[in-house]
Formats: sequence, C-alpha cells, structure tokens
Amino acid sequence: MGQIILNVLGLFSMILLGFAMKRIGILSKADGSILSKIILNVTLPAAIILNLAQMEVQISALSLIVIAVAITVGQIGIAFMMTRKDSNALQQFAMYCGSGFNIGNFAIPFAQSFYPLGIPLISLFDMGNSIMLAGGTTVLIEYLLKKRTTFEPGKIILNLLRSPTFTVYLVMLVIRSVRWQLPSAFISIVQPIGLANTFLSMFMIGLFLDFRLPKHTTKTVVNILALRYGSAFVLFGLFYLLPLPTLLKPVLCLLVFAPIPLFGVINSVLAGMEEEAVGFVSSASFLISMPLMTMVLILFGLA
Repeated sequence: MGQIILNVLGLFSMILLGFAMKRIGILSKADGSILSKIILNVTLPAAIILNLAQMEVQISALSLIVIAVAITVGQIGIAFMMTRKDSNALQQFAMYCGSGFNIGNFAIPFAQSFYPLGIPLISLFDMGNSIMLAGGTTVLIEYLLKKRTTFEPGKIILNLLRSPTFTVYLVMLVIRSVRWQLPSAFISIVQPIGLANTFLSMFMIGLFLDFRLPKHTTKTVVNILALRYGSAFVLFGLFYLLPLPTLLKPVLCLLVFAPIPLFGVINSVLAGMEEEAVGFVSSASFLISMPLMTMVLILFGLA
C-alpha cells in the first residue's frame, strides 16, 4: 500500500507542477492545448503500440468494446431524463460531461504505474469509448434534442478513422489478432516516445486545472458530478458483485471512476456553456477520480 501511495503522489506532483507553472506565468492554458495535440497524435499512439504489442486477443475480451458503448449510452440517457426541464445548453452540458471516460490522457497513464497487466483490457474498453467520443455521443445527443433526423454511419466512421488513437487501436487489434510480432527495432524506437505519455498527460491536466466557478452554475455543476459519480458507484457495485474473470473485474471497477473526457469539455463549450463552468467541472472530476481509482487498486490488492 505504501508503494501505491508513493506512485499516486508522483502522478499528483506532475499535475501540481503543471498547475504551478501556469500560476506563476511560465506557461498558460494555451500551452496545454499544444501539449494535448502532441499527446493525442504522438505519445498516446506510441503508448498504445507498446501496451498492445504482446496482447493476446480473446473473443470474450472484445465484449469490453460493447460494454463501453452501452455504459456511455446509459449515462447520456440518464442525464437527458434528469435535465428535461433545463435549457438546451444545460442539457447538452450534462449529457456531454456526464458521459464517456478520459482513458487515454488519464486512466492509461494512471494504470501504467500500478496495473500494467490490465492495460490491454483498458485499451479494448477505450475502443468502445472512442466510438462514442469521436461521433456516437454527438449523434445520440442531437437525436434526443431533435436536432438530427438522419443517421449517417459513414461520417461517424470517417471521424473515427481521423482519430489517431482509434486508428492505432484498430491496427494493433488486427495485428495481434493474426499474432504478428512487431519488429524489435520498431519497438525500441517507439518506446521512449510512449514512456513520455504519462508525464505529458499529467502535466497537461495541471495546465488545464481551473477552479473559477460562476455562482449561477453551481447547482448544475454539482448535479453533473453527482450524476457522474453516483452512476459510477452503482456500476462499481454491479461489476464488483458479478462473477467476472480475475483480470476483467478490477479493470471495469477502475474505469467507471475515470474523469470527464476532453471531448465532453470541448462539446459543452461549443454547445454554449460558459468555459469557466466547464473547466471547473472537468478539473473537479480529475481531483475526485484520482483518490477513487486509488482506492479501487487498494481494494483489489494491486498495490
């Protein structure tokens, strides 16, 4: 348990360093946007390649893709029902920030430090998560709000293939399905890039932390966090009690507490929500998720 606390403190210090660099004026939130592009297009794909290079593809594990999609659809549905009397912008805020999971920039770097055996399963879950974040969530929300009447799967597929993360997941899934081994020289080149992902991801979170909250949005922010973590505890209890495989159970119990995804933040702002409110709820979710995910690791004896 002592080691896990030290690892968590190490990750938190990376976040704190980014926040401190922003507060003293050396860096800004705009630098975080540049870092996010580097992470999404370079270090995260490299980390995925490293994590999945030896993965054994099992048909049963592919169900994680479906589980991720189903959970996100459920989260959106609950948020929609709870905000029926709110404005259009508030409804979208609740549905975007109340659904999906920040896995690439948080859960994977977090789990790499504690539970490397679970990374392939986390990656499969993230494939389903990516399907929703890269287009599925927006389509569903627009249908619920009657902003869309046609279904265009081709556009969703194109959006997915434009995502380096999803494309690398797909390529690695095909490669490992046919049991093709990547050349060791290629792995050696990719390794230092992938290993940088944890630090850059946590440092970027620190740059994005924002604790300014307009008073009139307090109730909405509290409701979104209550919705998100209330449903997370329900899912945790369900997965904990179900007779799931040894490796699968801690992965699902861990991921339900992952924070709000970056796409949720971006889409909420585009929907008309104030940037301060969106930034606050996102920042709060990171600080709430870290201790909860740590407790899950301790509960399963992964320290």
